[in-house]
Amino acid sequence: QVQLVESGGRLVQAGGSLKLSCAASGRTFGSLVMGWFRQAPGKEREFVTAISASGRTTYYTDSVKGRFTISRDNAKNTVYLQMNSLKPEDTAVYSCAVGRYSGSYYLYDYDYNYWGQGTQVTVSS
Repeated sequence: QVQLVESGGRLVQAGGSLKLSCAASGRTFGSLVMGWFRQAPGKEREFVTAISASGRTTYYTDSVKGRFTISRDNAKNTVYLQMNSLKPEDTAVYSCAVGRYSGSYYLYDYDYNYWGQGTQVTVSS
């Protein structure tokens, strides 16, 4: 059974940093794109970032460019999200996901077929 477990979310002040982790089990995902999405209260889930299987290609939504960094350790079947200079508008539940295919990145949730339960990130002003 495939399972994705996120961790690292918590309450942090604006300007602070957090590092989220997503550990996958049940199969290896080293050949697949992995991504992070987030959903704020009352809003649709939105794409944050994705990383290719090799880790050489990444893509970020404009609002997090220069502040967030995605990385992966295929030996550990884990993907990370380093978040710096956090803003109150980054408050959301952050979920990791595994893409359906190999490739560079995917922006839409229908291109992902395994999802974690999410971890809450709250940024206070």
